[in-house]
Amino acid sequence: MRKEKNYNRRTEKDYGFLRRFYYQTFVWFIVFTTAKLMYNLKVEGKENVPKTSRLIFAGNHVSYLDPPLISYATGKLIAYMAKQELFSDKSKLLRFLVHSLGAFAVNREKPEIATFKTVKSIFNTPWSLGIFPQGKIYKEHELSHVHKGFVLFAKKFKADIVPVGVCGFDGYAKKIFEKHMTIKIGKPISYQLGEDEIVKEWIKQICELTGYEDKTNIEEKDIVNIC
Repeated sequence: MRKEKNYNRRTEKDYGFLRRFYYQTFVWFIVFTTAKLMYNLKVEGKENVPKTSRLIFAGNHVSYLDPPLISYATGKLIAYMAKQELFSDKSKLLRFLVHSLGAFAVNREKPEIATFKTVKSIFNTPWSLGIFPQGKIYKEHELSHVHKGFVLFAKKFKADIVPVGVCGFDGYAKKIFEKHMTIKIGKPISYQLGEDEIVKEWIKQICELTGYEDKTNIEEKDIVNIC
């Protein structure tokens, strides 16, 4: 019986020169071309991106395009936390891209210690961490469910959080210049703030960047304390 591969543990070696070269080549040739020709992509707030690499980029999640577009917009090497189901998706192309571009798997029902070890490894390299606090793709223009795990990583590894708003997505483009999207980068949120304060500030900025309606309530169970 073939042993299932473990995609939730990556080390510093996994984010070495060859992957950096491949990643940057992919972003600047494939993503740049697609973003400009198919989605007329505009970027706002790039001046808000700190020079340091110990960062967590946390955006709203509207499509599978979010990771590459955020990487292009920020100009950063970003290793994304992805649901483990993507590594066994029926699409061979999606599986290949998720794995080859440095993403790592997370069990959303039962986070493992390997996840924290991988994040530590990432922060020992020039890469930053990418997380979508909603946990999955939401096409509704509102924030009603936010996972609090990104705050735990920020606290543990002393990494500031950069909110990123993905705006204008209304379906995948099938011809050039068909769609219009904007990536808006917010002000960094200090990891030194209180946990609830960080979550509230992220929600506030994402709503301001995207025009979303805030339907969360930090006093209730809408914000879930898991990864």
